[in-house]
Amino acid sequence: MPPAKPHVVCLGEPKYIGADYLSKFSKTHSFSVLAATDRATTIAELPTLVASKGPIDAFIIRMGTPPYQPFDAELLSALQPSCKIITSASAGFNEFDVNWMSEQGIVFFNSVDAVGEATADMAIFLLLTVLRNTSNAEKSVRSGAWRAGGGGALSPARDLSMGPNPTGMTLGIVGMGAIGKYLARKSAVFNLKIRYYNRNRLTVAEETKYNATYCCSLSELLSTSDIVSLNCPLNEQTTNLISTAEFALMKDGAFLSNTARGAVIDEAALREALTSGKVARAGLDVLCNEPDVDPWFFEQHNVILQPHLSELTDVSFRKAERECFENIRAYFETGKANSSVNLSSLK
Repeated sequence: MPPAKPHVVCLGEPKYIGADYLSKFSKTHSFSVLAATDRATTIAELPTLVASKGPIDAFIIRMGTPPYQPFDAELLSALQPSCKIITSASAGFNEFDVNWMSEQGIVFFNSVDAVGEATADMAIFLLLTVLRNTSNAEKSVRSGAWRAGGGGALSPARDLSMGPNPTGMTLGIVGMGAIGKYLARKSAVFNLKIRYYNRNRLTVAEETKYNATYCCSLSELLSTSDIVSLNCPLNEQTTNLISTAEFALMKDGAFLSNTARGAVIDEAALREALTSGKVARAGLDVLCNEPDVDPWFFEQHNVILQPHLSELTDVSFRKAERECFENIRAYFETGKANSSVNLSSLK
């Protein structure tokens, strides 16, 4: 008898990966979809799927995780004892109980490169919006207020002032993974000086490639950067990474963007920094406790907000789904895959 195909289940229909890819994948894997759209339905229907289609060897979690969170024993216990691998289309994994997975002998993989470029694009967008104060500029022009001498109606524009030119400014990147690297490469077109802080230093060749200077401490980066971009994962070490002491280290009137996770910043300290002018403007694609965020940020003229939009592009969603499937394919063929979070802890 030929060996049984690994049973792979996707939480929700993979909409972006492509029919041709799925057809080819299904030749070597038994593929099923759990059509659950929220946590309660998943908990109820996952055991039913196992009973009808057999034990699950691999489980795929697509983009759009909030309706299911957290990904813990209560949600996923029906996968055991057969499941060997869980893959997530998201880059961040703070909503996943990786310790539980490790205890069960399950290898967990996140998406490394799929959303990197799209998130870096959002960081570039926020960088420009905080420098040029475009959010207030749009509000102004929609109300009919133009800057003096700008043509059209000459009623006074609100909260508008001359913005700095990025040429020659220093961009400090916190987190030099895939997103940080894309950001460094794209920032070159604006003639920014690039400094970075990362858990591991890049090779000399990589620093040359990205024209990036290493800072041996977060303090060094914050004190020497005109613009700080947060691109690191959220974990125990990075929760409230930027708080009162860190804001104090920044240059007066620094600019800040966050495309990581809201809790990387101590929001009480950020409020103080924005109110005092220590941070001139902040561009935030993420906030704590989304969507029940602190409404104070909605009212601030020096805060530019986006609704956690970084990875929301057709290409990043397709790449993320494919990365999930490719991790599974590689794991069952070779025992290795591209982006394990906890494989080393299982050995």
